[in-house]
Order: sequence, then structure tokens, then C-alpha cells
Amino acid sequence: MGAPIAKGPLTRRAVVLLLVAAVVLGAATLHRLVFADLQGPTFEFSGDAMGTRFVVKLVAPSLTRGEYAELAAAIVERIETVNDALSTWDPDSEISRFNAHESTSAVPASGAFRTVLKAARAVGEESGGAFDITVRPLVQAWGFGDGARAPGGPTPEELAALRERVGHDRVRVGINSVAKRRGDVVVDVSAIAKGFGVDEVSRELVSRGHPRHLVEIGGELQARGQRADDTPWRVAIEEPDSEGRAVHRLLSISDTGMATSGDYRAWYEEDGVRISHTIDPRSGLPVRHGLASVTVLHPETMYADAWATALSVLGPEEGHRLASSRGLAAYFIIRAEDGTFRTSWTPAFESLAGAAVDLEP
Repeated sequence: MGAPIAKGPLTRRAVVLLLVAAVVLGAATLHRLVFADLQGPTFEFSGDAMGTRFVVKLVAPSLTRGEYAELAAAIVERIETVNDALSTWDPDSEISRFNAHESTSAVPASGAFRTVLKAARAVGEESGGAFDITVRPLVQAWGFGDGARAPGGPTPEELAALRERVGHDRVRVGINSVAKRRGDVVVDVSAIAKGFGVDEVSRELVSRGHPRHLVEIGGELQARGQRADDTPWRVAIEEPDSEGRAVHRLLSISDTGMATSGDYRAWYEEDGVRISHTIDPRSGLPVRHGLASVTVLHPETMYADAWATALSVLGPEEGHRLASSRGLAAYFIIRAEDGTFRTSWTPAFESLAGAAVDLEP
């Protein structure tokens, strides 16, 4: 047994020594919590964003806890800024207020809103109207989003009326404002917003001196620089399986954005016919071709996101021709009648990803 502990009041000297020890230990603990380096080489940030999840992987030798917290706050702030501008689920967002503005008069618009609208207009024009951020009324009419599904879908008369509100040229973008060409036009940028959000977070990290990172929001991503082992980032194209999640093919990429659009998550069957959530804005009808998914690589994830949707509308043949003619890096997974898949890709895709992955089926 040890020596017995003496009982009785502490001396003045003992009290002073205990106070000094407490201060020293407290300062050391505070330093470890706030200032001591966190060892890399890879740090991860994740959370909820834009109705889905975000993940950021950052390569750095080390970060203090304060730096880590500051980066996490900056990432969340960027995402919230994008959400405040572009979320159709938030009634107070900029886009929701614009949709509620049933007039053709111009309204002030943020740089984020105008940037996305201009990019959407450009892809809409280049795709011949296959990409259209005013298509929401048609999507709802077929029972997707927050729409109610009527048996057989909308009537020809209903489709004709709805199509009057739809068109990639239905919105005008000014220097500091935006306007509708019809007061009943509704804008939904869900097919481009996540890509824009990814780009915004990536730009924030670069501006803070962190050029090596992978940013992903809901499947759309931007890969900058290389991983900690000085090799490209490894990312997956998902198997178009509505019943689960599996890797179709792995790619090694650097300094590019990537987005995938597919018909295998949102669809229903009626009278033996598969009804896809991908609506062709030009006809007002769900697409009927066999394209299960398309993946696009582009320096800006915003454009990869928009083009993936446009090519999903155009289908495996027309989409492949357009992507090839415009030098887009696109990878197509086509569903055969027997349920199997075949693949095709553009020359630009092979030049970007072909050396890093076996493209043969």
C-alpha cells in the first residue's frame, strides 16, 4: 500500500502551485484542440447539401484544428449560398421568388443565378432544345417531382397548353437582372445546380490554397490535382441498377468535372410501358429510347451536369453524334430489350479516360 494521504487545509503555497498547474494543463489542452496540427495527407469533410449529401476529400500535409474548422465552415457557406439562390424547395430562395413573380418585368438577380441561367441557355441552344430548365410543368404532368400522376398521362390538349410555357428561350438574362418572356414560366435548375455547387466549392478551396481535392455533391463531382500518392483520383460510373448500387466501371481522372444522368432511379410502368422521368422538352413526352445512363467529363461540372441531361434526352444515337461533333467526353450505357447492357463512348472520352481504364466491355 502507498503512504497515507495527509488530511487538513492546504497551505498557501500548495494552492498557488495547484492553480498554476491547472492553467498550464488547460493551456496545453486548448493548444491541442485548436492549434495542434492534424496530420494528413488526406482530410475529409461531409454533410447534407442541396437535398442530398456532399463529400470533400482534401490533400494537405497537415491542418490545425482551427484551419480544419475554418475550411469546413467555408465549404458549408458556399453550399448554402448556392442553395439560397437555386433551391426550388426553399420558398424564400431566389429562384422560388422568381418563379412566383408572374410578370415579364425584369427582377434583380445574383451572379450565381445569372451564371447558371446563361449556362443553361447555352446548352439548350447547342442541344437543339434537349436541355431546358423550364420543363418542370411537363415533368409534373407525368407524375414526377411534386406532380400528381393521372392515368395515361396528360391529354394532347393539356400537353399543347403546357408546351406553350416551355422553351429554353423563355428566360432573358440581363447585366444584373433576369426576366421571363411569359409570366407563367417556371424555372427548375436541378439538372445543373449540383454541378454548379461542386464548382463553387472547388473554387473556394483553390482560393484558400488547396488545389488538390475531390468535391462531390449527389454524384456530381470535380477532381482537382492528384491524390496523396500522386496518382489521379479514382471515381466510379454506377451500374444502372434500380434495385441497388454497384460499380459499372472505374475511371482515373484529374482536373475535370464529371456528371451522370440516368433513367434507372425515377420511373414507373403503366400498361407494360416504362415511363421515364426524363422528359423530352421538344415533344413533352417521356423518352422511349434505350439509353440507361450517360456520363460526361467536362472541365466545369456545371456543364458536365447539363450535358449529361441533354444527352439523356437525345438518346444513344443522336446523343452520341452530337457529343462527338462537339468534342464532348461522353460514355453511354444502353439497355437492350433482353435487359443486358452495351456501351459506347466518344473519342474525347477515350482520350481523357481511355488510358486509365479498360474500355472494352
